[in-house]
Amino acid sequence: MTDFQKILQESMIWTEGLTAIISLIYYNRGNKDGYWKYFSIYLILMFLSEAMGKWGHLLVEYDKPKFFNYFVIPIEFLFFYWLYAAKALGKPKLFYALSALYLLSFLPSEIFFTTKKIIFSFNYTFGCLILMVLVIMEYYRQINSSDILNFSSNKMFYINLGVTLFYIGTLPFWAFFSLITKYRELYNVYYNYFLISGIIMYLLFSISFIWGKRSS
Repeated sequence: MTDFQKILQESMIWTEGLTAIISLIYYNRGNKDGYWKYFSIYLILMFLSEAMGKWGHLLVEYDKPKFFNYFVIPIEFLFFYWLYAAKALGKPKLFYALSALYLLSFLPSEIFFTTKKIIFSFNYTFGCLILMVLVIMEYYRQINSSDILNFSSNKMFYINLGVTLFYIGTLPFWAFFSLITKYRELYNVYYNYFLISGIIMYLLFSISFIWGKRSS
């Protein structure tokens, strides 16, 4: 890891922490339903998980790949499926269906693909593809509603943009991780983008709480 990447990695973790704090302050702003408190809880959990991933080995011995593959990443995908499908799109049945499909994708990952890796490529790729469908649906909903006229105060606009840059933008990196690692320059470009887009995503999440309001 280069010095620049170390700086980015540190910045990403503390940006997560800052976003979690901001979400605690602003989560109920303009939201009568109050479900944004769960986004705040999610952000706090993600910050603690990333902190565990970076410094947890100093406190306790644990399997880092399993921690992320079986706990952190599934929570990320399931939470966004809920936020997009059940809340933003108002389709709770779609949330249950997509969540079931994602969880079932663990079966081929366990049977056909090696588990001795940082990220389960098949499982992560499938989860990202599902999320990409929801992102496109949300963009379509925003474009075809009055939200597009007030995008600067639309929480989901910032969240959708952040998810697009990070999860969808880094999909090729994790899908072809084992191949990309063989080409150091390409790996460094993608890894730098992964870290930078992560920082931008969490900044956009912060903006969604400060400027954003509940969409109608």
